Amino acid sequence: MIAYLRGKLIFKGQKSCLIATAGGVGYEVFLSGRGMQDLPESGQELEIYIYTVVREDTLDLYGFFTWEERETFSVLLGIPKLGPKLALAVLNCFTPTQLSQLVAREDEKALVAVPGIGLKSARRILLDLKDKLKFIPPTPEYEHKDQCQSSSVYDDVLAALLALGYTQAEVTPVINQVLEKEPDLDVSSAIRLVLKEKAKT
Repeated sequence: MIAYLRGKLIFKGQKSCLIATAGGVGYEVFLSGRGMQDLPESGQELEIYIYTVVREDTLDLYGFFTWEERETFSVLLGIPKLGPKLALAVLNCFTPTQLSQLVAREDEKALVAVPGIGLKSARRILLDLKDKLKFIPPTPEYEHKDQCQSSSVYDDVLAALLALGYTQAEVTPVINQVLEKEPDLDVSSAIRLVLKEKAKT
């Protein structure tokens, strides 16, 4: 099973990229939306962790820039009726640490933001994930305080963007990305940055 690739980025598509190794072999690798944004420019070298999904009629490679992401993807695939596409959608909305935190606080509302996950599915997923994300490094106390502080900012930013006509699914990943980079932002500053990021897409 392929678990790691090192090579040159040849092509970037909408959901996957092509990586050529030094041996001259090219691999198509599927990534989350967040992962696609983190790819370097075409022609540059990169290293990526791989999870190989083998089925009767296909063999697909899924790529991640951290081992925690790869392992979280593996855990998600162990949940009944949760396939690779939905697992990638979860990791597009939440980092492994964020996912671990919402599982700990049983935050069904946050998980419903993932396209394809309803309230009933969110409850089942949270139950299945309990005690299965222990490999994720614990969040230091000071970071936990920042997370608690930013959660109210998150709620206010989300409410404001929903009022502007955006859907929860399309803005949740961007809000998480903005607050992860700058956890001390106030609501108005966070809204401006989210809108700025959305304007790029």
